[in-house]
Amino acid sequence: MSGQSEAFLAHAAEGLTTLCRAWAISRTDGVTFGFTDHDRTLAFDGISFSAETGLSASALAQSTGLSVDNTEALGALTDAAIREDEIEAGRFDGAEVRAWLVNWADPDVRWLQFRGTIGELRRAGGAFHAELRGLTEALNRPLGRIYQKPCTAVLGDGQCRFDLSEPGYRHDGPADRITDGRVFEWDMLAGFEPGWFQRGRLDVLEGDAAGLWGMVKHDVFDGTVRRIELWEPIRGPIASGDQLRLTAGCDKRFETCRLKFNNLLNFQGFPDLPSDDWVMAYPKSSGSNSGGSLR
Repeated sequence: MSGQSEAFLAHAAEGLTTLCRAWAISRTDGVTFGFTDHDRTLAFDGISFSAETGLSASALAQSTGLSVDNTEALGALTDAAIREDEIEAGRFDGAEVRAWLVNWADPDVRWLQFRGTIGELRRAGGAFHAELRGLTEALNRPLGRIYQKPCTAVLGDGQCRFDLSEPGYRHDGPADRITDGRVFEWDMLAGFEPGWFQRGRLDVLEGDAAGLWGMVKHDVFDGTVRRIELWEPIRGPIASGDQLRLTAGCDKRFETCRLKFNNLLNFQGFPDLPSDDWVMAYPKSSGSNSGGSLR
């Protein structure tokens, strides 16, 4: 099969092999875990693969063409390896997974059998079940532009090109009050219009929940207190004094892009798209039938 070196094929052809499985899980925050079903710890590629961690994987379904490879990893939740609170916080969502067949007597002889990401992650009875999705999973996502009035770009991405570090579009600092990890209140956070951060983002910059974030549902400022409510609570403990970052929101409208961000040249929507009523209009004997301007 592809990716197998001559040394690996020669070892596998011997019949009596010293092969084991090894997995590496690399989270989006840069933390990497290594596991093996061998009874001793292995090390290669700068990763230590811990033995006896309770991690195993079902048979890997691999196919030719563009079909999606998939498998499932099973493991016990332990403080030394994968912890339940970190799964609950979403730190393993979208993590990269690599799986090898390794000659434990000579770890340089190995075959990268699978590479993909963690999909659905379930927890039950002190254990976890992680669906592993192959690289071709990305081909299942729709690509291309959508012919619609609202902008299709994400604020600050390569299509939008707006620099969110410009003054007036971010606020860094701890909240004065936090309720259930979902409602954050600041006293006298002035300088921003009411609703300025709605549809924006709140990031946790330090503490146990550092790296976690949520989307802003409501931004209400009554002249004294600014109240930020998220769509979902931050899935990690936030202590008083932890640094947070508020980023302005965008409702994807043509007017917002022009007036709030002065970024009209990069607007990725079609503001002049006619409405259904305009398309279905019929000619009349009175009035102007020139079509006129949509704006």
